[in-house]
Amino acid sequence: MSTSFTARWNEAAIDENYGKWRQASSSVPPDWASFFEGFELGYARYQKIGTAPTGASPGGAYTATLESRVEALIYSYRTLGHTAARLNPLSTEVPFQPLLELKEFGLTEDDLEKIVSSRSYRDGTPMKLRDIIAELRGIYCDTLGVEYMHIQNPRIRHWIREKVELRIGRADTATPHFRILRTLHKAESFENFLHTTYVGSKRFSLEGGESVMVALSEVLYRSPTCGIREIVLGMAHRGRLNVLTNFLKKPFAIVFNEFSDKYDPDLGDASGDVKYHLGYQTTRRNEHGQEVEVCLAANPSHLEAVDPVVLGKARARQRILEDTVERKKVVPILIHGDAAFAGQGIVAECFNLSQLNGYRVGGTLHLIINNQIGFTTLPAASRSTLYCTDVAKMIEAPVFHVNGDDPVAVAEAARTAIEIRQEFGIDVVVDIVCYRRYGHNEADEPLFTQPDLYKVIRAHPRPSEVFLKRAEEIGTLSRAEFDASWKKSQDQLKAALAEMKKGIQSDVKENQAAFVGSTAIFQPPYSHTPVTTAISAEMLRTIVDGLTTVPADFRVLPKVRKTLLERRREVFEKGGPYDWAYGEALAFGSLMLQGIPVRLSGQDSRRGTFSHRHSVIYDEVTRERYIPLVHLAPDQARFCVYNSPLSEAAVLGFDYGYSMDYPKMLCIWEAQFGDFANGAQIIIDQFIASAEAKWLRPSSLVMLLPHGYEGQGPEHSSARLERFLQLCAGENMEVCNLTTPAQYFHVLRRQMIRNFRKPLVIMTPKSLLRSDMAVSVTEDFTQGAFHPILEGPQPSDPARVERLILCTGKVYYDLQSYREKNGWSERSALVRLEQIYPLNEEELRKITAPYAKAGEIVWCQEEPENMGAWTHLLPLFMRFFRRPITYAGREPGASTAVGTIAAHNFEQKKLIIQAFGGQEPTS
Repeated sequence: MSTSFTARWNEAAIDENYGKWRQASSSVPPDWASFFEGFELGYARYQKIGTAPTGASPGGAYTATLESRVEALIYSYRTLGHTAARLNPLSTEVPFQPLLELKEFGLTEDDLEKIVSSRSYRDGTPMKLRDIIAELRGIYCDTLGVEYMHIQNPRIRHWIREKVELRIGRADTATPHFRILRTLHKAESFENFLHTTYVGSKRFSLEGGESVMVALSEVLYRSPTCGIREIVLGMAHRGRLNVLTNFLKKPFAIVFNEFSDKYDPDLGDASGDVKYHLGYQTTRRNEHGQEVEVCLAANPSHLEAVDPVVLGKARARQRILEDTVERKKVVPILIHGDAAFAGQGIVAECFNLSQLNGYRVGGTLHLIINNQIGFTTLPAASRSTLYCTDVAKMIEAPVFHVNGDDPVAVAEAARTAIEIRQEFGIDVVVDIVCYRRYGHNEADEPLFTQPDLYKVIRAHPRPSEVFLKRAEEIGTLSRAEFDASWKKSQDQLKAALAEMKKGIQSDVKENQAAFVGSTAIFQPPYSHTPVTTAISAEMLRTIVDGLTTVPADFRVLPKVRKTLLERRREVFEKGGPYDWAYGEALAFGSLMLQGIPVRLSGQDSRRGTFSHRHSVIYDEVTRERYIPLVHLAPDQARFCVYNSPLSEAAVLGFDYGYSMDYPKMLCIWEAQFGDFANGAQIIIDQFIASAEAKWLRPSSLVMLLPHGYEGQGPEHSSARLERFLQLCAGENMEVCNLTTPAQYFHVLRRQMIRNFRKPLVIMTPKSLLRSDMAVSVTEDFTQGAFHPILEGPQPSDPARVERLILCTGKVYYDLQSYREKNGWSERSALVRLEQIYPLNEEELRKITAPYAKAGEIVWCQEEPENMGAWTHLLPLFMRFFRRPITYAGREPGASTAVGTIAAHNFEQKKLIIQAFGGQEPTS
């Protein structure tokens, strides 16, 4: 009788690899080493037999012993058991996994009664094979399936194995069933109450997935004993109202008030957001009175976009709590939908960040509300993998798949997951397989696209009813307790609705009671009032001494020593000229000497994309690193600079989140080229530009976006200045295009010294980084402040000026050069906008007033006409100057720039001549 290929392969592979492993454990691949390690097989010798037994390889060759076949079976259950688990609450079918059949291991029914043992299972306790299989099925193939055998670290793998295999006999006692029932009832009754009270209103209900509340409750209950002091939570809109009320304890009356057509939280100039996007923060206590701070981050409808923001917030809180080594005090928890988890690339980007030095948070707990459907799209059309969680295997994260109708298993999975996170500092995923009782929102009709599925769902009992049936069977709950619990929850909701209708909330609205527990931050209005940003000569010398000194035995590359250390010392002694990177280093150093830490992250930020920064110096022999900015003074603040992975969205989101929760740090994200910021457009649109308007959440994040037209082609010229300006309104952020190192110095210092916070977008230069024109002198740093508008060399008689030319950024130097060489020094005036938004109109009026008689006012830019600042500024200029404005610049284009240096030079020459009204070149 022939056997399956898998059976024959198992025997041959086990024999071969076992022999190798006995000689040297490192001689076999990690997966085989994990198969054999942790137990001894010395007594299992190969036996030559004359006739091959059923399931053995044909021909009577060497065949595996019974013990080794049992080991293979146990290994396979650990590896494949999850594929045979009963995970779908909507299905009564028991999944069939043929690779777990006896014949696959050369075993027969006759072997089931044999007494066997395995040193890797139950400490080698002798058992009938039948009983071992029954236990393995109970552990790995019931309502909880575990994926962990892909983990290469044997310590982590063994630890999880021991935890999981201790399930036998304790699953129904680890979490009190009445606590589970109350959690389910609070979640179900809340959704039911909203459904019947606010008919047809969108709420993105949790119904069908209420067990996620059991997971959260279990984590909260265990947190203090695990050393957790804070939880930073992020999620999309599905189930958010339930999490807000039942986990963060946002008062029901406030939520009910938000459903009212008359709801007005008195946001002032802010626009606000829908109720299922809002954040909240609170202090929760477990049953023993132990406290845990919980903060839910506000999130737009861009599902997973909040993920890196939460990670950044968590790392900032870890810094504040001095938890930067073990990172066990602050835990980020992300709640995902199944379709988004598999479909959104930012999830993979965040996994990639998880163990990187500048972005590590000690592990994230991922809870997936697996509705087994997207909006109307089923898994077969939404992913190419067996599970929605398979992306997590890129970092070997353990994954728990659990049937949402078994809240006991959900609690167990959550409990084990948080213990793993605390023990090993890694991400863990809990995939709660459930369903969505209604459509994508309560106004959607799912029967249109999934009629069969929703017939099953509508006939399916609620999770608490399923749980009660099980609890009644084992005697841990009664129907009377169930009914009393449901009534208690309904009574609480009715009382809260009555409270809201009495107008209690409106009576205290003037005291901003609606914002109690919210994440809103009220700050002073925007102001153009200058702040003192100059530094003393003594501080300047201290910074330069630190920047130009390395340990005596540190072998710096000769070129770096000459161009960086020696050159900087020489520039200081001569009083200038300071270049762009020097001005930046002075800004960083001065802030740190004043107790303000600095964080800079981005692609190649340590050296600088254009080899200009060199914030980290390397020993040419040992590659040991030395960071001069860390060695300015014993009591200085911290300086952190990180080369980020090749990600824009996740890294920008991370740094944005960091800036929100650590406002005392100058937090900077730098794009490798400004054009690449479009890879993070969701973070820019939904958070940086609009978070203060929607959620009253300010940020002082700085974005450095290399921008400038030097003939480097479409992808290396434009940071899309026009897109940022289009997002500007209500003084929501600042957009600058700076032209001197001192201006850069002062704007960075201003960012941290003034009394309000705004995101700052800087179009940083490329060709100006080492330009002899874009330089500053010592007095520019020790005197003055940031100037939002700068004037070029002034003509001796403003009344003779024929052309007033306005511009921003690098093109100023081209205009000034042409002006001097072609006799326009007395007949034209150049004014450059260093801060384009918010524009300081008072300063603009002061500078341009002397040129009121100029015959023509020109706006000159390097960008195509449909890009750059032109379309943003034209309406403002027309109102401000009350006269026509002439455009000088490139023609409109679908692409940001031409692809050849010759075409670029021609266009550049043409627009400069055009600005002065001269004859345009024709070729």
